[in-house]
Amino acid sequence: MEQQPPSPAGATPTPDPDPTPDPAEVAAEVAAEVAAGLRLAVGRIARRVRQSQGVGELTHPELSVLARLERDGSLSPGVLAELERVRPQAMAATLAGLEERELVTRRPDPTDGRRLLISLTEAGVRIVTDGRSASVQRLAGAVGAALTPAEQRELLLTLPLLERLAEYL
Repeated sequence: MEQQPPSPAGATPTPDPDPTPDPAEVAAEVAAEVAAGLRLAVGRIARRVRQSQGVGELTHPELSVLARLERDGSLSPGVLAELERVRPQAMAATLAGLEERELVTRRPDPTDGRRLLISLTEAGVRIVTDGRSASVQRLAGAVGAALTPAEQRELLLTLPLLERLAEYL
């Protein structure tokens, strides 16, 4: 066993520097930084869109249900509530508003007559496919004004990641 020379009096031993950071720690720090930034940015965007929402415009939950029905097809109220991560009572209120506007219809499930399926009406499909609600137009205007064309393309490429994150939460 080799003996280390004594350190000079009063000197504190220096720890061995670890030249490579732990990849798991780095990944966790990056994830935390991304999460904090996303929470603030998405919260601010959502709040400003809600604040500028016109009277009679569809709410975010209503638009989300219409988009999901357009993407996934007819679904039961229970499945919609589960996918949208809301209580069945909240989904019932959302669906009632959409039915009142004649954007969705209820019909019996052909495979199980006890269940109801919610489907888009032609008007509901138009709302989703047009995508020209006042809030979307305002958001599009902000994207066009605040971001360069290259930044807009970069943001467009991140949308699938944000959608996947929203589904995971």
